[in-house]
Parts: sequence; C-alpha cells; structure tokens
Amino acid sequence: MSFDRPDEDELYQEHILDHYEDPFHRGHCPHTTHAHEDDNPLCGDVVRIELDLGDDAGKIAEAYFNGDGCCISQASASMLVEHVIGKSIDEVKNFKAEDMLALFGAKLTPNRQKCCLLSWRVLQQAIYSPVATVDVDAPPSDLPGPPRTLGQAEAQDSAAEAARRGQAP
Repeated sequence: MSFDRPDEDELYQEHILDHYEDPFHRGHCPHTTHAHEDDNPLCGDVVRIELDLGDDAGKIAEAYFNGDGCCISQASASMLVEHVIGKSIDEVKNFKAEDMLALFGAKLTPNRQKCCLLSWRVLQQAIYSPVATVDVDAPPSDLPGPPRTLGQAEAQDSAAEAARRGQAP
C-alpha cells in the first residue's frame, strides 16, 4: 500500500504562492504610528512596513506591508506581518534572522535568503521609526509651513522618494 504524500518542498511552495497571490494585510495601515521602507539594491525588491502600536505601545495592534519584487520578498513580508500582529515589541526585537528563515520554511540559497530577510530588516527598523503626525486642529501658526493640497503633498513626496533613491523626479 502506497500513500501519495506531497513532498515537503511542494507544501512550502504552495504556502509561499498562497501568500504571494493572496497576501495578508497588503496595503496601508489605517492608523500608522511607525513605518519604514527599504530595498535590496542587488535585485530591486522593495518592502514598506507600516505598524499601529495602538494605545498599548508595547504591542503591535496592526501591521501592513506594501512593496514590489520577487515572490520570495513579497510572500515573506505577508508571512511576517501576519506573524507579528499581537506580539510585544520585545518579542519583535528578539525575532532573529534565523527565526524569519524558519517562518518562511523553504530552503533558500544565500542570495534568495536576502530576498526573504528584506521584510525582517524593514520590520526591525520600523519599530524604531515613528511617523510624524500633524495636528490638524492646531492653529495655522503651529503648522509646519503653509498648507498643501493633496496634489502638492503627493508631488513633494514623490520628489523626495526619487531623491532618496538617487533618481531625477
């Protein structure tokens, strides 16, 4: 009697494809308190992670990612944000690269490990990167500079991002 059992690698591949094709919390966090974005310059993968530390600043209430890149970088980001929701900041700080590779599951070459670890690196920086907030109820004299329209803000943000990447706007 023979049992047709799927190969372990096939199970990992299916799990990875599930996260790539139907990612968990891909998009923008509605109440972002912390965020960071980084890339892998060798292959062009980009991942941004946005966190909501909520009222209890010791735990991650929400986590979202956005980005562009290979299946491994995007699927690992999906797996990671799913994993960290509800975790304490200390748990996230103690979550090591080896833990991320184990969470991903599949065996990877050293170059592909960099794709998998991109989201982990971004998360480790995001917990130390609060986002600036503007008090919209503050009197105009307290606001940093003149009010901007949404179009102006998007254009300035795009130009700043292009400058950060060393590209012309």
